Amino acid sequence: MTKVLIVLTSHDELGDTGRKTGFWLEELAAPYYRFRDAGWDVTLASPKGGRAPLDPKSNEPNFQTDQTRRFEADAEAEAQLDKTLRLDSVSAEDYDTVFYPGGHGPLWDLSEDENSIKLIEQMTEARKPIALVCHAPGALRHAKAPDGTPLVAGRRVAGFTDSEEEFMGLTEVVPFLVEDELVAKGADFSKAGDFESYVVTDGLLITGQNPASSGPAADELIALVGRTTA
Repeated sequence: MTKVLIVLTSHDELGDTGRKTGFWLEELAAPYYRFRDAGWDVTLASPKGGRAPLDPKSNEPNFQTDQTRRFEADAEAEAQLDKTLRLDSVSAEDYDTVFYPGGHGPLWDLSEDENSIKLIEQMTEARKPIALVCHAPGALRHAKAPDGTPLVAGRRVAGFTDSEEEFMGLTEVVPFLVEDELVAKGADFSKAGDFESYVVTDGLLITGQNPASSGPAADELIALVGRTTA
């Protein structure tokens, strides 16, 4: 059975706005059920462990989907979310692949977390596929390739765009802009229109632009794992 680790943020403060943030519900729920329905074993982890914070905006009626409603009604899924493993307790050796949902939270913690950086680097070195969507590609900013260069240098990637962040009105709130940061690290950044589904696969690295990309990114990861383990 394929084992996937889903890495969530533990950060719940949206800069100095006084508002809450966290992970974006659709970006967990859509992949979660893609993986479960594929027969995969799903484990959730976060830097602090325990209940991972949900961005309350992601559960407003306009952003709810069949998958988010399914997750909220799923006692087993909610129990997993209550008891995420501490990221420093997990080992890359125990998983076949890893998936990072977004939300603004990862910009503050996962992008700087030593255990997250190490996990990404170890998965890459072990030739295991990884996928990150929306703001989560920001977690690649400090990751290095085995030769010491930035992991994303020369790689085709996607992520939450500058124009999408501007639409959200958070350009001056977030610690960095995902698009700008990945470009600065040498990535070949591409994008679709604002909030359109868009997924880029470069070797064993899958990145998605926004919430609408999370399900398709999970589908691509399932297919990629199938090809690499066939």
